[in-house]
Amino acid sequence: MKKENLGRYFQFFLIVLAAGVIFPVIYLRTNYQETILEVFNMGLPDLNNFYSTLGMAFVVGYLPSGFLSDRFSAKWLISISLIGTAVCGFWFAQVPSLGSVNIIFLLWGFFSVFTFWSSHMKIVKMLAKSSEEGRFFGILDGGRGVIEALMGTVGLGLFAAILGTSTALADKSSALISVIYLYSGIVFVTGILIAIFVESDEKLRAHSEKSSDRAETEKFHLSDVGTLLKNKYVYLMGGIIFMGYAVFWTVYYLGGFLQTNVGIDAVTVGTVTVIVLWMRPVGGFIGGFLADRVGRTKTISGALLGGSILLVLTAVMPVTTSPMLFYIVIILLGAFLYAIRGTYWSILGQSKIEAVMMGTAIGLISFIGYLPDIILPQMNTFLWNTFGDNGGYNAYFIVSAIFGVTGILIVVLYNYLHKPSVVAVKKAVVETT
Repeated sequence: MKKENLGRYFQFFLIVLAAGVIFPVIYLRTNYQETILEVFNMGLPDLNNFYSTLGMAFVVGYLPSGFLSDRFSAKWLISISLIGTAVCGFWFAQVPSLGSVNIIFLLWGFFSVFTFWSSHMKIVKMLAKSSEEGRFFGILDGGRGVIEALMGTVGLGLFAAILGTSTALADKSSALISVIYLYSGIVFVTGILIAIFVESDEKLRAHSEKSSDRAETEKFHLSDVGTLLKNKYVYLMGGIIFMGYAVFWTVYYLGGFLQTNVGIDAVTVGTVTVIVLWMRPVGGFIGGFLADRVGRTKTISGALLGGSILLVLTAVMPVTTSPMLFYIVIILLGAFLYAIRGTYWSILGQSKIEAVMMGTAIGLISFIGYLPDIILPQMNTFLWNTFGDNGGYNAYFIVSAIFGVTGILIVVLYNYLHKPSVVAVKKAVVETT
């Protein structure tokens, strides 16, 4: 048993590693936006257009990623995703034309969602026993945050070492290209490790206590989709993730709020937002363990409630309040936001989805749940145009808190509908013994 657990945990570590390394090369703009603009000789609208292409590829890819992961081996799809992402990174390091860069972003969207997203979620679900699901999904998000933070730290160190104090374009290009090669190389090696050490879907299902006989002996068929579409828990999960993800999205605006509304200097803002970034593993790990200890739906509801309260507090606190109090509230808010993101997938195992359709279900739930990627930018444009730069932040935080409260109501409904089925199962077990 100990050897089996060691094997499961090692494979889980590799999946967490894969989830952590695949996105930093795609989101290089987080730390190197101005350098990218200079080296590639492009304007900010060009870069925004590339990320719009990426976002559309994400949304289009979620649902078919589920079908794909149920038709083909999840481990090989993940391996292909990582190697494909790395190859595109190596191409990006050649500083190609803007037309080629657009193709690279389209391919990055393909490899990081269409062939990756549902596959990696499905493997985590199959590796986790029923009593471990909250913990595993919390560690997945928290661990990914640690890996991304470590890669960012190492990459920044390499960039600074090569660039030094130089302001020459050639030196900036060399430093940026070195970071791209570093990130891409790590992604490539991880893809090879996944191919070698992660087991096939058939073997992975044996680790799950809830794998049904049908899941063990049959493969996915399109006719199964009808059963999935009738599952109310799929839509409730999609709604919970939609609201939770909408609340989480505020993390991208905390720095702008501090600088625009509170008047904090850029260096201090950067320090606070880095601390918030490190709240990802804290929130993910704590949220995951609480989900297994006190209950998954209770933990999700508590995280949504805490995040909503702190968002309203952030919006209504006078700007004359001590900056230190703003820092404390925002860092604490970051912990709640990452706890939300780290736990809302933990109820997947309670949603009466057969293992044979798990990937498709994840794709459908993701399609619904991550629609804020498209909706929120347009909503925020309206809020900023209506309330101005300062008022836009306050209005956005309050609207996001409303999303959080709506999410709590959906969680309560999910829990209410789930309880009778649990009682029925227990009664049936008693009657058969």
